[in-house]
This record gives sequence, C-alpha cells and structure tokens, in this order.
Amino acid sequence: MSFNSLKSALLILCLFSLNAIAHAETTLVAVASDFTKPMTEIVAEFERATGHSAKLSFGSSGKAFAQIQSGAPFEVYLSASEKYPLELEKSGLAVADSRFVYAIGKLVLWSAKPGYVDDQGHILTKGGFQHLALADPSHAPYGVIAEEVMRHLGVLEKLRPLFVQGENISQTFQFVSTSNAELGFVGLAQVIDVASGKIGSGSGWIIPDTLHSPFRQTAVLLKTGAENPAALALVDFLKSPTALAIIEKYGFGLPK
Repeated sequence: MSFNSLKSALLILCLFSLNAIAHAETTLVAVASDFTKPMTEIVAEFERATGHSAKLSFGSSGKAFAQIQSGAPFEVYLSASEKYPLELEKSGLAVADSRFVYAIGKLVLWSAKPGYVDDQGHILTKGGFQHLALADPSHAPYGVIAEEVMRHLGVLEKLRPLFVQGENISQTFQFVSTSNAELGFVGLAQVIDVASGKIGSGSGWIIPDTLHSPFRQTAVLLKTGAENPAALALVDFLKSPTALAIIEKYGFGLPK
C-alpha cells in the first residue's frame, strides 16, 4: 500500500470512529441488586461492542418499581421478579411486548462460617441460631422466594421471630458476611466462585427450584427509552451469546 493510500485509509477510519462517537448515546438502567456483578460485566462488553454507554442504578426491584411509577427517568428495568415489569406494561409505562426473561434466579441459604449450613438445609428445622437474614419480602423478590421455601418446609412461623430483614439482597448479604446474622438467604451470584461454579466461601445450600415458584427475572423497555438507540441496543445485547455466557457464569439459569 502506498503512503497516500495508507493516509486515505487512516482518514476514513478516523471519520468512521468520529461518526460512531457522535451517534453514541447513554441509557439509564434500574437493576435488581442481585444482578450487580453480571450486569457490571455485561455493560462493559456492551460499551465495547456498541460504543453506547449505560448508567446503572442497583437496588430492590420493588423500590425501583415505585420510583418508575413516580416518574424516575429510567429507560430499561431489570427486575428480579416478573411481576413488576408486567404491572408497568399494564399501566402503559413500558413498551408493549418488550418484556423478556433474562435470567432464572438461584437462592442460597448461606453462612460465612465454613461447615455451618449443611448441603440439605436441615439447619432450618434443627435451629440453634439467633438470627436469620432475608431481603424484605414487601419489596424484594428474594425475600418472597425465601418465605416460600420456609413455608414449604413448614418452618416459616417458627423462624419468623429470628428474621433480620435487609433493604435488598445486597444488604442481606452484608448482614451474613459480617456475621451480624449467623445465616441467611442470599443470591447464588453473591457467593459463587466463578472459576469453579461452586460456593466460594463459608457454607451453603443451593435451594432446589422445586421448593418455590418459578424465579423468572424479567427485563422491560420503558416508554422513556423507546426512542433512545442505547436503550434499544442494550435490550438486544442482554439476549446475545456474550451476555448469556456472563449470566450463566454467575450461577443464574438461562431463559428457555
């Protein structure tokens, strides 16, 4: 290639890059706190692949739902429950038929102490602990699922006086990891060793899906993001093989 040809090629590449930057947009996303680690990694790949960017706000699904109803400017919503996105679609705040399951949640009964929680969860019926942490079921889907499990095992009312409720699953994990509660219900993504696919520290019981209702974590495009190319691109990217590989790496089930 001659010098002039090389110069022309570099000029075209430069103009292409400037054009891409000029069309890059940013989207504001509300994300369930259990999805903090995978979503942070997914967005890094998304920004690298598309040139768009995403600002993430993590918290309980119920609190984000209430904020969206009150006019918060989120454009994409990733809930740990399928209930809230459905309600937003019914109320006209979400784009019709944009809902999709992005992951199947996995609940773990976990303790920071090695050897404390057995691999069948028998400690729930045996007792011997003073505090049991779970996310507040009034607005956190992980708390709802945790109560379903205890109800299924016939220990819900017996254990209720020992509850220590976190604002969301991140705070719940903090209660247990700092030993303010001997054990608690957390998300698998919070305790998994991504290299081995097993619980990385302490001791825990990965709760079988048969002990609770389907844990379909659901995303939706909000009306505020309907015209934003970055919001549309992020919704598509969440369904890509790259995103699904990251989701599975953190212990979530994949949508079928």
